[in-house]
Amino acid sequence: MSPDPTKKITAPANLSRTAVLLALLVAAVAVVVPALDRSRTDGPNPGPAPTDGPAAGLERRLSTYASEVVADSRFSPPDRAEREALAEGVALYVDGEREKAASRLADVDFGVRVVRDGPGRRYAEIADRGDETRRGWGRVYIDLDTTPRYSVQVPHPVADAYSDRLGTGVLRAAPGGILIVAGAHRRAGEGDAADVAHRRDTVFHAITVELVARRIPSIQVHGFADSSVPGRDVVVSTGAGTVARPQGRTMADALEDDGFRVCRAWVDKCPLEGRNNKQGRLAAAEDVPFLHVEVSRAVRGDASRTARAVAAMAKAVREWDVRG
Repeated sequence: MSPDPTKKITAPANLSRTAVLLALLVAAVAVVVPALDRSRTDGPNPGPAPTDGPAAGLERRLSTYASEVVADSRFSPPDRAEREALAEGVALYVDGEREKAASRLADVDFGVRVVRDGPGRRYAEIADRGDETRRGWGRVYIDLDTTPRYSVQVPHPVADAYSDRLGTGVLRAAPGGILIVAGAHRRAGEGDAADVAHRRDTVFHAITVELVARRIPSIQVHGFADSSVPGRDVVVSTGAGTVARPQGRTMADALEDDGFRVCRAWVDKCPLEGRNNKQGRLAAAEDVPFLHVEVSRAVRGDASRTARAVAAMAKAVREWDVRG
């Protein structure tokens, strides 16, 4: 029996159509992945977090969280009741009301565990008790050995590659810290819903509202592509306010003394000054100190330079008295 001529024509046509669709899919993935996480591949990689030694515990934990949870997380916008429950739970923990805090946090399926970072260093980790990639609301770490006196905020731990290491470094270097880390890529939600530095309807912002109410100063760390601010390593700003200017000067001086090229937003016209940052505007409205720090990709991509930048930030943060 002769082969069916229709089949001879149809099969190659179907294969050709499938090949075209597969090629388009591969091309789409190639475009979308770098767009979502370009800063992870646009420069040198500082390497994995330490696996032993004094820096291993917290830094490794946060580095793994950024790369394995935040990078893959979806973002489900919290409603007002959820935001308030989580923020109140964190505030109660900061106030020393730990049993009440645990109960309030449980209302939104968050829990508390104690994590260690080297001999004698303990932090409370407040995190989602379920799959953290489901909602992308983030984590909070609270120093258990010193009265809380400042917060360090990491709003873009993946989009600003390795900024989680800046935040962790400050927390470890300056006692009395509260570390707030966003739980999803800034583009994970619909529109800018997950861009916590520019939204007031997020868990991240709700927590900062409670801390500002307690007059706790804050430093917020970001990263920029080297081409965004040519000739500069760090941009130091006090955002929309001015009350943190003494600490801004301390930080800028320390950075420059160590060879960093710094743009001081209160002296020069700097890109990325963070004047529209929602947490900064909140702090400015209440005269609570706020520092907005942008660090170049070249610095964030070098472990030694990152450590030196963190030392300058910690020097400034240590000037803040307990609760202002």
